[in-house]
Amino acid sequence: MDRTYDIAVIGGGLAGSAAALAVARRGYRTAFIAPAAKAADGRTTALMMPSIELLQQLDIWEGVENAAAPLRAMRIIDATSRLVRAPTVTFHSSELHIEAFGYNIPNAPLLEALGKAAGSLEEITCFASAATSIKELPEHAQIVLEDGSALAASLVVGADGRNSKVREAAGIRVHDWRYPQTAIVLNFSHQYPHADTSNEFHTEAGPFTQVPLPGQRSSLVWALAPAEAEAMQVMPADELGSAIEERMQSILGKVTVEGAVQRFAFSGMIARSFGRGRMALVGEAGHVFPPIGAQGLNLGLRDVLEFVSALDRAGGPANAAAVTRHYDRARRSDVVSRTASVDMLNRTLLNDFLPVQLLRSGGLAALSAIAPLRILAMREGMKPGSGFNALGRATQREKDQPEAVRR
Repeated sequence: MDRTYDIAVIGGGLAGSAAALAVARRGYRTAFIAPAAKAADGRTTALMMPSIELLQQLDIWEGVENAAAPLRAMRIIDATSRLVRAPTVTFHSSELHIEAFGYNIPNAPLLEALGKAAGSLEEITCFASAATSIKELPEHAQIVLEDGSALAASLVVGADGRNSKVREAAGIRVHDWRYPQTAIVLNFSHQYPHADTSNEFHTEAGPFTQVPLPGQRSSLVWALAPAEAEAMQVMPADELGSAIEERMQSILGKVTVEGAVQRFAFSGMIARSFGRGRMALVGEAGHVFPPIGAQGLNLGLRDVLEFVSALDRAGGPANAAAVTRHYDRARRSDVVSRTASVDMLNRTLLNDFLPVQLLRSGGLAALSAIAPLRILAMREGMKPGSGFNALGRATQREKDQPEAVRR
């Protein structure tokens, strides 16, 4: 064996880069197997504050903050033409007594900052060659790279995407599915300020989501029928800008499309287990779902936090089976519940059945009208369990008050 490490992280995307940094900062000798991306990533990611706090812990946030825009308000607008329509719902971070729910940041500068940080730590050894073989042996996992070199690690973190070799090597099966939708993804400038507000228009084809960027600029994820998305991608920029302005009801004025328009098919996947033996899955190696509700990378970064926590509870990578067992248990409820909620929201938009539309519009109406319910939803959206924990603490405080005070 050429080299031996405590942990090998396979996959150089955002979740994998964060995982490599997080475990290396714990002092573990880390092999970071991260071939260069084949294409530039023009997307942006809306990171909620718990994810921002992780980037702060990794000393990344200060270097990329200027490229990000705060999310101080999030608005849901029913733009369908159905018989039953929901009222507009606006969530304000001020209701939670915080400055912002999070920040929207382009993926490219964030990935660059993570990569530079990984390259500067002596605990991390970076490999630009891809892994071709991963095998679990009694004493370690063996990894063979494209260049023929080999290395060993006590634990392997699979951050290598939907077609994960790590997941395959661990023998972990998946449940996957497709949606009759494709998203076009792009950035655009606009005539009027966005006021740090994200607008999600619900349409019969799915969500149309504008998220602020610095200045009078925003990013867009627009769900469409596949044929329509293909046509939109090759549409002249001025025509596409007019179509975006029309769909947004001109609330941001004239729209000018910037750069390339990317296209992604909507799909979902969830692994049957998130850790087994010497192998753990983070990010899209363990879960994939449509870009709805700012859950994708936020879920992946919670994977990283829980993996580090599992390492601590198990006493380090030498106790690999205990690490992956703790990690799998810790991630299951969060990943399953988020996957189910995103799937349900998307399917209710596509379903014309009147009772389904009544249920969706009634739920949004309740969020609009009932402040405690809206606050609960906002807390849960940012950090799983925080809303119900806060509700429980408030209930307990009420019980603890003297009876005379309660009266």
